[in-house]
Amino acid sequence: MVGNKHLRRGAYALFMLMTLLSCTVSYRFNGASINYDKVKTITVNTFENRALYQYGPLASTFNNKLQDAYAQQTKLRFVKRGGDLEVSGEITGYDVYNKSVAADGYSAQVELRLTVNVRFVNNTNHAEDFEQKFTASQTYDSTLQLTSVQDGLIEDMTTEIVDQIFNATVANW
Repeated sequence: MVGNKHLRRGAYALFMLMTLLSCTVSYRFNGASINYDKVKTITVNTFENRALYQYGPLASTFNNKLQDAYAQQTKLRFVKRGGDLEVSGEITGYDVYNKSVAADGYSAQVELRLTVNVRFVNNTNHAEDFEQKFTASQTYDSTLQLTSVQDGLIEDMTTEIVDQIFNATVANW
């Protein structure tokens, strides 16, 4: 009886081990769907800040995040010009709007909105080329100064827009 019990446990353990070894599941959570046989290089041009309202760190923060997204989530090699994929554009809007009004008639919330115009060229398949505006916004309490919350809001908005651009260019959702 004891021998049968050990035999059954051993068989069960062997079955579980074989099941685990025979099944391999591969997930890619970055969403990139790139045919690396055709597409090997990317050119990401510097996006200049052409918005009416200027904030110094905005362009460098955005450009760094955009390049990091392609570097970390794809196997594409960066080239200065003439890449299989080319991403270019400019920051066209960095604006503040009153979002809501309190009972006393003053602004209760303020919305900071960032807009980026993107030109994408796929030199291996020009049917995928586009020019499009991407926008993100964040709301903050009007009792706060923009200067005190600006860096955090820019961090969130640039991350959101970079994700939108990445998905539109290489994720093909």
